[in-house]
Amino acid sequence: MTTPDGSAYFLYHSIGMYPGKAEAMTAGLSEFAASWGAFDDGQWMRALGKRQRFIDLWSDLIGAPKGTLTSAENVTTALYSLIGALSAHHLAGRRVLVTADCFPSLHFLLAGLAPRFGFTLDTVPMRDGESWVQDDDVIASWGADVGLALLTQVTSTSSHRCDLNRFVAHGREMGSLVGVDITQGVGLIPFNVDAPVVDFTLSTSLKWLCGTPGAGIIHVAEPLLRECRPELRGWFSQDNIFSWDLDAFAYAPDARRFDHGTPSALACIGSVPALEWHAAQDKTALLAHNRKLGAAIIARADEMGLALASPRDEKRRGGSIMLRLPEQTDTATIVNGLREHGVFTDCRGRILRLSPGTVTTEAGIARLFAGLEALL
Repeated sequence: MTTPDGSAYFLYHSIGMYPGKAEAMTAGLSEFAASWGAFDDGQWMRALGKRQRFIDLWSDLIGAPKGTLTSAENVTTALYSLIGALSAHHLAGRRVLVTADCFPSLHFLLAGLAPRFGFTLDTVPMRDGESWVQDDDVIASWGADVGLALLTQVTSTSSHRCDLNRFVAHGREMGSLVGVDITQGVGLIPFNVDAPVVDFTLSTSLKWLCGTPGAGIIHVAEPLLRECRPELRGWFSQDNIFSWDLDAFAYAPDARRFDHGTPSALACIGSVPALEWHAAQDKTALLAHNRKLGAAIIARADEMGLALASPRDEKRRGGSIMLRLPEQTDTATIVNGLREHGVFTDCRGRILRLSPGTVTTEAGIARLFAGLEALL
């Protein structure tokens, strides 16, 4: 087996790597372990300070105004908190619009919540034979009866990048709340909560940000934030978390109202080294490196006659290149065989997902295609 060196690492749609990641995480988590195991009374102060560092780094990353963003376990729990916080007029008797290529976990959640909150979940389908939902079809399905539209900035199975400016402008005309899941794009594809202005934002710290599982975020913009009353609430939802008066619960005035029980600080602490690394990078250079390698992957795929399942236009694409493997292909054999060459990727059905990032090289692409030619 080829010794893995990162040059053929194509899993930035999943976990994400950067030089020195293991060492940086080890240092950060070791510091936490020493702090948490110290014979003093400062553990919570230090841990919550690190969690706040995580929140501040995320706020800077996506331009979220102070007090509009907090941590969440993942995008699913963040969306659940948001749905349970909205006034009834946003949902009852109205449609919630999603696309068939949204992240499945969010669709599973919304389908289960629809009967209780009184909304109809409307899923815009893909056209026959296509790999992503067309923006025009989303607009055609989006009428004034849509109370909330959940957009996917970049899809996980085609890397299609939606036209956020067009969608948000249309959503304002329809009087809909507009939220966006930026999980597959953030850290590589530019995003700012005010350009265009969205009502809420969901993400994790994995993938291009190279963080840890369990370190998600929810951002809710004003004025929506002020009217939200999360049903998932607890002692950390209060302005004064040490208020023990059982009859005097009051929501915090900012995004902390979306906190609930004791926060999962360890996941945030584990992601701080990655977020600090990312904050120090030249974002233009990160994207340029990805685009150069993406173009090389597409060129080699064309030479092999492999069908592209992602937009060819890089302006309509995230950072991943998806290839449709031939029918009757045993995808497990492909993935396992590539691993033997030190090439790391994955499949969803017959879709081979390739996401080149900062540690990926042109030599890694050559090894990828040499492996594919042998295996196919």
